[in-house]
Amino acid sequence: MYDLIAKKRDGLEISPEEMAYFVRGYTKGAIPDYQAAAFLMAVYFKGLNSGETAALTRLMAESGERIDLSGIPGLKADKHSTGGVGDKTTLVLAPLVAAAGVPVAKLSGRGLGYTGGTVDKLESIPGFQTALDRESFVRQVKEIGVAVSSQSRDIVPADRKIYALRNATATEPSIPLIASSIMSKKIAAGADAIILDVKVGNGALLPLKEDTCELARLMVAIGRALGRITTAVITDMNQPLGYAVGNSLEVREAIEALRGEGPPDLEELCLALGSRMVLLAGRAAGIKEAEQRLSVLLKDGSALLKFKELIRAQGGDPEIAEHPEKLPAASGEEKILSSREGFVRGIETKDIGRAAVLLGAGRRTSESKIDHSAGIILHKKIGDPVSRGEALATLYLNQKRSLEEAHFLVQNSFQVGRERPSRSRLLLDDTF
Repeated sequence: MYDLIAKKRDGLEISPEEMAYFVRGYTKGAIPDYQAAAFLMAVYFKGLNSGETAALTRLMAESGERIDLSGIPGLKADKHSTGGVGDKTTLVLAPLVAAAGVPVAKLSGRGLGYTGGTVDKLESIPGFQTALDRESFVRQVKEIGVAVSSQSRDIVPADRKIYALRNATATEPSIPLIASSIMSKKIAAGADAIILDVKVGNGALLPLKEDTCELARLMVAIGRALGRITTAVITDMNQPLGYAVGNSLEVREAIEALRGEGPPDLEELCLALGSRMVLLAGRAAGIKEAEQRLSVLLKDGSALLKFKELIRAQGGDPEIAEHPEKLPAASGEEKILSSREGFVRGIETKDIGRAAVLLGAGRRTSESKIDHSAGIILHKKIGDPVSRGEALATLYLNQKRSLEEAHFLVQNSFQVGRERPSRSRLLLDDTF
């Protein structure tokens, strides 16, 4: 291991056999944390080329169980988002694409830092079970066309161990390590086609577009090198997606979208991602045809019906889809009022996410419990006019311990000016 650390420190290429020595040795505990940390830091500074990154991804994917979806007819699709604030896309996209006849097999995660997690959102639905075993997961996709489950400890254990060490050694922002972490889970999950929603902006993992594009290109190259149909889009995360931030609040907003009554940006993103999934699966001749088909499924109730099937199959109360008032609701609320008149010129998206965590919608530590009813509803987005004393957002909470700090973060996250800004595009690039 000393030799591998020195080799990467000097910017030399690691062979597939050497990469296997590192991944297998560290996963089994034969390589100590201090040497693995030194290797990761060398990678952070010297990088990995596409071949090294593909080898690392394949080895991590092979370090544990892999899901076999080959017994399910048709091309199976999956989607991944690099994370953001208010991103409840999977809740809409999975049943919508399944309603179009494309099987969706989705392994999702919990909230991390200021970003929310799909698993936490689904668990705000009474009775909903996210921990499906491998056989149940595959059977459900085969029977109803869609399943959304948490990742078991037997899937990519190498990534779980390396990820924890990255968090402890300030090597999280390494683009090759981000790419291999994401794609190893996608490869192990077994889908044939993968659509990647790579976020850019002040609420994204990588705020700069050049870094985001580099990550997108690398993940697409890895997916294709490992035999998956893979494409990526770059989408804006300079403000929360939709208006709701927080678990049960986001489920409510997703249900509105599945009724064809959701926020325009959420619907636009779901149609953009969904149409590409349908196209990759060979279920449409072009993007426009796929978008039109999905738009009809939102309006005629088919997507909402598939969401009810998903809830029922995983032990939840399907009546939530018709009666979202049954979702957990907070006991208290506090409005954030504007001190100025003008237009919303910007939103510090990460601060909105951090405020939601303070209210209980996310975890301050890995042991923290989620308050599924806590969160934030925005009343204004970038470009909207606002009067002095008008509500910018409402905080929903059950305990006031961090209310003052959350109030401060949300209040100061809104930049109000005299001139209306030009509205930015949500879909920024899809040339990958």
